Amino acid sequence: MENALVWKRKDLLGLEELSRQELELILSTAESFKEVSTREIKKVPALRGKTVVNLFYEPSTRTRVSFEVAAKRLSADVINIASETSSVRKGETLIDTGKNIEALKVDIIVVRHNYSGAAVMLARNLRASVVNAGDGWHEHPTQALLDIFTLKEKLGKIDGLKVSIVGDIAHSRVARSNIWGLTKLGAKVTVCAPKMLIPPAIEEMGVAVTHDIDEALRHADAVNVLRMQFERDEQSAFPQQLEYFKNFGITRERLEKAKKNIIVMHPGPINRGVEISSEVADGINSVILEQVTNGIAVRMSVLFLVAQANDNIKNENTD
Repeated sequence: MENALVWKRKDLLGLEELSRQELELILSTAESFKEVSTREIKKVPALRGKTVVNLFYEPSTRTRVSFEVAAKRLSADVINIASETSSVRKGETLIDTGKNIEALKVDIIVVRHNYSGAAVMLARNLRASVVNAGDGWHEHPTQALLDIFTLKEKLGKIDGLKVSIVGDIAHSRVARSNIWGLTKLGAKVTVCAPKMLIPPAIEEMGVAVTHDIDEALRHADAVNVLRMQFERDEQSAFPQQLEYFKNFGITRERLEKAKKNIIVMHPGPINRGVEISSEVADGINSVILEQVTNGIAVRMSVLFLVAQANDNIKNENTD
């Protein structure tokens, strides 16, 4: 798809702030980059000479490795920093850490942090590009972008699709980013969870709410199944795992009542037998591993666009 829009943001901090045109530009750029991963030599020189730092304050496998692979396929140099092995253990602040990394003349910092707004705060204090890899309960923009990319690839469009998001909505940055992205692109979104896991006033984000899993699946073109984040259950408010699976788990029996070709998604890691059965996770409706593959192309797109925009900003400032 041709898109005349030029990306002008040095950072990617969330999907709430993006326009439909900006979302479409990221997706169309990702389409062109996906072909790179099918080559014998899986590299292009788009970010040759650039340095990308993955700064992760929370554990991660998929997201960190995906960003690392994406950066290397763009020919960037990559440095990985985990908080447990950094000066954070000695009391250094996020901004001080960021400024010290920037002093090494790096170009992009990919940050995951347990506090909402951490990526925004870092971006405001640095000239380097900042990409949000998940901040607290706020947003996880590249996960939502790869989810949307996968949906578009499988179903041909986003506009008019009916997508149900099922699970721990209250604690999910993935849910928030998906809601912002999907609704801006014209999808109709329903969220489904026990009442204690639905944030207040979530309808203001333009979604429908149900506590009936069969209703959520009945007319859906796709269901995005969220991980139950038991590690965030500070007040023992979560339902028991077996109880949750009985009432909200995605099973073959439940899918048989849905559309025949319903797409089943999950951002991972999967709790098998809690939010989804192994039969469904590994079944013909599942695109979970395709999401992982598509994450590389989407993150290549994001890294390329923010680096290009930041170069343009620097050139304008020196003119």
